[in-house]
Amino acid sequence: MNFQQLRSVRETVRCGFNLTEVALMLHTSQPGVSRQIRELEEELGVDIFVRAGKRLTGLTPPGKDLLPIVERLLLDAENLKRAGQDYSTQMEGQLSVAATHSQARYALPHVVKDFRDKFPKVTLHLHQGSPKQVAAMLLSGEADIGVATEALADYAQLVTLPCYRWTHSIVVPPGHPLLDQQEPVTLQQLAQYPIITYELGYTGRSHIDNAFAAHDLQPEVVLTAMDADVIKTYVELGMGVGIVASVALDADRDKNLRILDAGHLFQVNVTRLGLRRGAWLRGYAYSFIETFVPTLTREVVAQTLASASPLEA
Repeated sequence: MNFQQLRSVRETVRCGFNLTEVALMLHTSQPGVSRQIRELEEELGVDIFVRAGKRLTGLTPPGKDLLPIVERLLLDAENLKRAGQDYSTQMEGQLSVAATHSQARYALPHVVKDFRDKFPKVTLHLHQGSPKQVAAMLLSGEADIGVATEALADYAQLVTLPCYRWTHSIVVPPGHPLLDQQEPVTLQQLAQYPIITYELGYTGRSHIDNAFAAHDLQPEVVLTAMDADVIKTYVELGMGVGIVASVALDADRDKNLRILDAGHLFQVNVTRLGLRRGAWLRGYAYSFIETFVPTLTREVVAQTLASASPLEA
């Protein structure tokens, strides 16, 4: 048994049983991948994959039981490598952070700058994607740390920790009728205008939809986007009323817009930091986390990572 065989099994599942893609991922040939899998199956005495001729179409029942063990062995091997690097080169290495557009644009810039000042020899990779893509990057090992508001807590293989709470705000052009209201804006009033807000699954969008649905309101959402700057651009053009994260607003930068509080309309959101359960974090990764959220010290994060079950995390 060797790690190349284990990698062949893991990547075959990740690539949807397409051995051509697996060969590209592992920098080898398709026959080489098939041979690695077959040799492992012969050593274990069971078929890991269901076959239709020469094609692999799925996992056998033994294969489904063996896959978590394969992934754990490969994770432990990577952890061993990282642990050695942590002691031999404490100030050098790579750190991969996956975040949604809003987090990368508004929450992380100062954190990244401070981290780079402290660890100039660490190469930092910042990936952007949807919450589900952030989770997928964590699960695949492509990212060490994930930051998102939605979806991360839905994966038992991930440890998630709360970072900060935030609310939504309403943005309108100068002179908009909502600005004439003496009382706080209501959902009924808001629903009278075209809405521009986030795409489904982004930046607390579910809380927005749930609030309208709870009052039997069906607002006209005329445009959605992943990024608040895009939303604000089309609000400035007079296409509708914007609903964005409050952290995405700046009075000096958004001089062409007027801001109304919406904290009373929509549920408070929680941005979470995600880590793959069982993963070894380099020392500078803990430093990045603590720079982002001072209360998430190395001791707190390490204790959470060592939790016995997802519920404890």
